[in-house]
Amino acid sequence: MAGMVAKAATGGALPGYNAAMIRITSRISLDEREIEESFIRASGPGGQNVNKVETAVQIRFDAARSPSLPDAVRERLLATRDRRITADGVVVITAQRFRTRERNREDAVARLVELITKATVVPETRRPTRPTLGSKKRRMDEKSRRGAVKALRTRKPDAE
Repeated sequence: MAGMVAKAATGGALPGYNAAMIRITSRISLDEREIEESFIRASGPGGQNVNKVETAVQIRFDAARSPSLPDAVRERLLATRDRRITADGVVVITAQRFRTRERNREDAVARLVELITKATVVPETRRPTRPTLGSKKRRMDEKSRRGAVKALRTRKPDAE
């Protein structure tokens, strides 16, 4: 327990600690030292435990300055309109779903991995297409039909 607090306070790994790599895809891995974690008190129900123990975890990942992310992935990640990404390019994720620090930390890291994984997908570029001759003909036929229906609605003055 004390090791996790010290790790959170230093913003990364302890001296002499060999940081693990967090695998995003087969080609992208994050160094665990790039993630700052801090523990905060969770809100919501929890009985006597909720006011004494800091079980919620908040992780911060500086995506704008991370050497682990390829430039294209970084640009797509920072371009996503997500409230968890600050204007400085720092991803902040808070997890408090579980009652233990370990499970909340795993949950937060899993959500970070999911967010970065979504940014690895290259969107397909749209190729402009032209409407087919058949679709143009159907559109014009329908326009003529609607115009004819509307023309029947006009009242003609009586010729008396």
